[in-house]
Amino acid sequence: MSRYLTLSALAVLFLFPLVWSGYASLEEPSNYLEMAQFGEGVGTYATNSVLVSVMTVGGTLVVSALGGYGFARFDFPGKNVLFLATLAILMVPYATILIPLYVLLGYLGLQNSLVGLSLVFVMFQLPFALFMMRNAFEAVPRELEEAALVDGCGTFRAFSRILLHAVRPALITVGLFAFLASWNDFFAPLILLNDGASFTLPVAVVSMTQHTFGAIDYGMLQAGVMVMAIPCLILFIVLQRHYVRGFMSGALRG
Repeated sequence: MSRYLTLSALAVLFLFPLVWSGYASLEEPSNYLEMAQFGEGVGTYATNSVLVSVMTVGGTLVVSALGGYGFARFDFPGKNVLFLATLAILMVPYATILIPLYVLLGYLGLQNSLVGLSLVFVMFQLPFALFMMRNAFEAVPRELEEAALVDGCGTFRAFSRILLHAVRPALITVGLFAFLASWNDFFAPLILLNDGASFTLPVAVVSMTQHTFGAIDYGMLQAGVMVMAIPCLILFIVLQRHYVRGFMSGALRG
């Protein structure tokens, strides 16, 4: 009984800010109308966020799945050093390398580009994603892959047809983390994007709530918070079962 009371109290504690934001945003329905008409329009900013999130999730899944499979199944010189070097990205302060990355994107012709921003997000997601996928592939019995090879599947076909299905919970977990990171991030888009038409929702929401002398329109801010939070809530609720399974199988092994 005490466990349910504790869980209920925690649920109320975590849900209260969201409920309060929703109530504050609806006190003046004009908040949503003003937000929709700001600058290039909230639809443009939402589309930019969706594009960045889709590219980030896709890039993270492809690279981490292939990399995790390679680290889990193959032996090659410098394997452990390379894996530790990838994990070492987590030790680099996020803000300290955004300016160098901005310069690098300039050389590549990707400054003020949603593609360039997505590549930056993919890079920062790789340490966690590779760790999860390597552990997930190591948890799959090698006999399953060997049976597929005996039945005539090539290495890539066994990987794409069988192993990816076996590590689906881990893939969903990695994809969900990549989505949340790219959808909610404010600092990287602020530094790497300089065209209002390319802004993502977090940057646009901060811009639209600033008024004369730095005054903040809290009603519009709460409306922006709700617009940003709803997709995250829906995805988490829909994928919760897979997320828990993937996180437990990938994070607790090794």
